[in-house]
Amino acid sequence: MDRITVPEIVSAEDVRFYIDNGYLVVENLISDDEIREICGDLPRLIRNDYDANGNFPEITGNESDAELLQKVLCIRHAHFVSPVIEKYVRHEKIAGVLSQITTAHLPYWDGSVKCMQSMFFAKPAGSPGSPWHQDELYIPTRDRSLVGAWIAVDDATLENGCLWVIPGSHRQGRLYDQRDHNNPGEFDSGQESFGFDDVGAVPVKVARGSVVFFNGYLLHRSRKNNGANYRRVLVSHYMNAWSLLPWPDLAGHMDNRKIMLVAGVDPYAHKGTGENCRTIGFR
Repeated sequence: MDRITVPEIVSAEDVRFYIDNGYLVVENLISDDEIREICGDLPRLIRNDYDANGNFPEITGNESDAELLQKVLCIRHAHFVSPVIEKYVRHEKIAGVLSQITTAHLPYWDGSVKCMQSMFFAKPAGSPGSPWHQDELYIPTRDRSLVGAWIAVDDATLENGCLWVIPGSHRQGRLYDQRDHNNPGEFDSGQESFGFDDVGAVPVKVARGSVVFFNGYLLHRSRKNNGANYRRVLVSHYMNAWSLLPWPDLAGHMDNRKIMLVAGVDPYAHKGTGENCRTIGFR
């Protein structure tokens, strides 16, 4: 199978680092102007300027943008309705990196990549983090190709709850059991993965405009935002386009109508592309 033609954004050494460690930071991948465009779209999504379906927060219409951001922690699938978010899900440089790393561990992969989810986190001051977990538990793939592309819309620091990862924890392809955690002051209501040593965990501190790519089996977490400002991030999940995904939509339907191709060839295009989907989720 011939590889598709895409911009090569990262080096062969970067690809090797991703394969070995399960994550890769690419600095300055998104420009300041692009970050401002992303930021400007978040209030429009909360106000439902795109006339979408979803569980929207109660607003009076008189709130400032800052007040609106206090009303949500996360917006799921914003790229279904927002051309701005879709633009960054398909961003040429992000797609280029993904076409180099997503399934670099498998021979014969042609570089094709698809997206199945976007999540826009506002994470205002005081918001909890997420305990140790692996994204593959929630988005199962058949070939270990799940990748999160985490766009830092604000600087991510220790104070405001940046990502932490355990390098190499993806290698065996093991999914760890989960349990309730006992730290509600630090983490949200999600369960924590356990049964591993986290002594090698490292913080992923990055400047706005950087993108963190991480494998679906990589153990990672975030901490509470103890800063005074937001730690906004747009994270989307991608995988090898040639792997059929058993992924439910927000209504629980097991189909592929809402998968979005970002690079290469989609062998499942006949299943539909979800052009008419206008449902997004808030929490």
